[in-house]
Amino acid sequence: MIVILSPRSSESDLEEIIANLKDRGYGVHVSKGVEKTIVGVIGAHDNDKLLVAEQLSSLDYVERVVPILKPFKVVSHEFHPDKTIVKVDGVDIGGQKLTVMAGPCSVESEEQTLEVAKAVKEAGANILRGGAFKPSTSPYSFHGLGEDALKMLSAAREVTGMPIVTEVMDTRDVELVCRYADILQIGTRNMTNYSLLTEVGNAAKPVMLKRGMSSTIEEWLQAAEYIANQGNYNIILCERGIRTFETYTRNTFDVSAIPTVLGLSHLPIIADPSHGTGRAALVPPVAKAAVAAGADGLMIEVHPQPGKALKDGAQSLTPDGFTEMMNEISAVARAVGRYI
Repeated sequence: MIVILSPRSSESDLEEIIANLKDRGYGVHVSKGVEKTIVGVIGAHDNDKLLVAEQLSSLDYVERVVPILKPFKVVSHEFHPDKTIVKVDGVDIGGQKLTVMAGPCSVESEEQTLEVAKAVKEAGANILRGGAFKPSTSPYSFHGLGEDALKMLSAAREVTGMPIVTEVMDTRDVELVCRYADILQIGTRNMTNYSLLTEVGNAAKPVMLKRGMSSTIEEWLQAAEYIANQGNYNIILCERGIRTFETYTRNTFDVSAIPTVLGLSHLPIIADPSHGTGRAALVPPVAKAAVAAGADGLMIEVHPQPGKALKDGAQSLTPDGFTEMMNEISAVARAVGRYI
């Protein structure tokens, strides 16, 4: 349930109700909006909710108590009616300006990373993406350069000024990745790794949570709830396609998930048409569809020579292809009241 405080409530009133709820053994999350303060109550049993709601409603500084029936509470619109804007080193994710994360699927060398970083920034990208630790179905595939790759990304950030988003795959690596990255990415295979979700929830870094390849929207938002329940509300959702019976594309990009999530949650959502399609030729049109559907940004894989990429070359754009796509995206963004 959520408790909406009266506009006349004071800071001491807020402290009093927090103490009241914690004494009952409930988890408490506070959302301070422009006009209202909302207190999220986690852990109240169904049998107790009516009595607790009645008792809290009797307090003169409580405007009303609203039950939340959804399995996800803190990431829901009811808890936080205003859209969350995740701020990362001068980049606002979730505002009118689209956020574009671009870079190589895998960091292969310092030269490759810097070349791509400079190219995507010149074309209008805001954030540099790059894989240091790479999950793969095959144990014989390229699995990334680890900390060496993190150092290469950090060097590219020094040159370009772009923040870094990179994947963390293991609870044991969270501290290491936090030393280099500005955004921690949770990949599709780890969306239900609840120990990892809890660990990044405790980290003082924004988290980008990709949808599991076989997950429903509700399961995805409940995964985000694990992160938020640790007090980290700086969460960016990423639609990257789901697994269906279709084999022509790598995944089936669920464009309908974008407006659905925007209707259910206050979290920003970006789209990854590179993984969503697995085919470079399909990336620009699907990216345009995602922007038209309301996505707050894009995540695009770019490689100077896709044919020689160590990972996912088939879905990577060249720098020239990325620049062309950005020009097309700009027109779509303007049509829906956004800009790059």
